[in-house]
Amino acid sequence: MKKLMNAPADFVDEMLDGLTAAYPASFVRDGESRRVIRRAEGARQGKVGVVSGGGSGHLPLFTGYVGKGLLDSCSIGNVFEGPTVDSCIEAIKLADGGKGVLRLYGNYGGDRMNFDMAGEFLEDEIKTTTVLGTDDIASAGPNEMGKRRGVAGIIYAYKAAGAKAEDGASLEAVTEIAQRTVDATRTIGVALNPCLVPGAAQPSFTIGEDEIEMGMGIHGEPGIWRDKLKPADEVADEMVKRLLDDAPKGRGSRVSVLVNSLGATPLEELLIVYRRVASQLSAAGTQIVLPLVGHYATSMEMAGLSISLCFLDEEIEALLRKPAESPFWRVA
Repeated sequence: MKKLMNAPADFVDEMLDGLTAAYPASFVRDGESRRVIRRAEGARQGKVGVVSGGGSGHLPLFTGYVGKGLLDSCSIGNVFEGPTVDSCIEAIKLADGGKGVLRLYGNYGGDRMNFDMAGEFLEDEIKTTTVLGTDDIASAGPNEMGKRRGVAGIIYAYKAAGAKAEDGASLEAVTEIAQRTVDATRTIGVALNPCLVPGAAQPSFTIGEDEIEMGMGIHGEPGIWRDKLKPADEVADEMVKRLLDDAPKGRGSRVSVLVNSLGATPLEELLIVYRRVASQLSAAGTQIVLPLVGHYATSMEMAGLSISLCFLDEEIEALLRKPAESPFWRVA
């Protein structure tokens, strides 16, 4: 697992320097910690701020979704490590337009602890609310939704909350739509090969050359089963069945589908899987709108993919269709 890098300790900071150099019209690196990416134009006064954060190694998640109609700022930690309290505080301040800030991030212990501490530190200065991404169905059962990890499906909440905030909605309304979108989203992943964290002596996990693991998390957390590699259609069929079996009660017949590469899996393979997903959903009486296929939430160079279904209501669908602009997700 070779890497084009300099010193491992400089990996994240040099990546952030490259991100802002490549997209100066979109991103500014800010804060004393130098671990916050904000919109180039800054916070818009009179608008609710939407802020996220997480570990590096998952681009374009998290920092790549800073932009109009999406996030206002994002704090970033070391590879597979949550952001610091200081960077969370700075991200909240840099997102504040005077109407409060929604903290929208994945359900991981370090992220929760540091964002909670940041909110407490700022409670007399900025009103904040929290919504946690909990879309990974492999990480806990339907009766323990609050224990589920947040993975690629959180980008639907970014989009819905960002669009709602852009329209001038209140903090309470932005928070409600973010939570409703999280509640409507389900994700499951599958891994074929591990990744190597910069500076680590060993990969994040080991798996046989002829093996596949269903349900593995984006940091290499154990999945549901490991077996011999199976044909793409067979893998896609199981993933779709698991997602539909876990669908929210009272869901409609329209979904957005995200087929996401975990890093090394190429677009050709994603499209092979998407074609089967589309066929299976059609056979189940489910209509796909606004499909997404590509690299949306990665895990360094891990080989594998995830499938997310966002079960739409009229408002969520309308918000997903509203304009958004970042270098990694544009909606005209």
